[in-house]
Amino acid sequence: WSAPSDPLDILVAGHLPDRPSLSVQPGPRVASGENVTLRCQSQSPRDTFLLSKEGASDPPLLLRSEHRAQQFQVEFSMSPVTSAHGGNYRCYSSHSSSPFLLSLPSEPLELLVSGFYRKPSLSALPSPVVTSGGYVTLHCGSGQGFDRFILTKEGDHRDSWTLDSHRQPSGWSQALFPVGPVTSSHRWTFRCYGNFEKHPQEWSDPSDPLHLLVSG
Repeated sequence: WSAPSDPLDILVAGHLPDRPSLSVQPGPRVASGENVTLRCQSQSPRDTFLLSKEGASDPPLLLRSEHRAQQFQVEFSMSPVTSAHGGNYRCYSSHSSSPFLLSLPSEPLELLVSGFYRKPSLSALPSPVVTSGGYVTLHCGSGQGFDRFILTKEGDHRDSWTLDSHRQPSGWSQALFPVGPVTSSHRWTFRCYGNFEKHPQEWSDPSDPLHLLVSG
């Protein structure tokens, strides 16, 4: 006989009926080379947590928690972040006495990594000066042939929008994002990114910031 294969663990998800939460610091959009921490937390007394990445062939990462002030959680550190870290993650909780019997999975968390391509350009049409209550079109473009463009708005919620690009015969690709109604009660600062369909978690460098000025 040959040498034995590596052991294969069978994990049973949903044996424990609750679902942990999964969060990320500093945020779900990070630049290549930065440090990222994924925190898996359970409301129930648990001492073992697993982190899995969708489509990965590697087994889930496993950590034991430290019981501090009745907080049942662990932190999975990734540093420095590379393109290999981009993707969708879920975490599970369990007991060290039966680590293969898992909770339900957390809600998925998508980690997006920027800094793989040159930054696109971002401009406002017809102008970055907008009348209060009015609308404006933001133009994101690049000569790198991106399949999609992502527009992000700075602020507490860090909203984002994605559009397929329109390619011109010259190789220039672009997307037009309608924005509005614009009011003076919010901060209107945007950036855009480009990416390719085959590698959706790999984003370009961000465009220079575009600030909309509200008049009236």
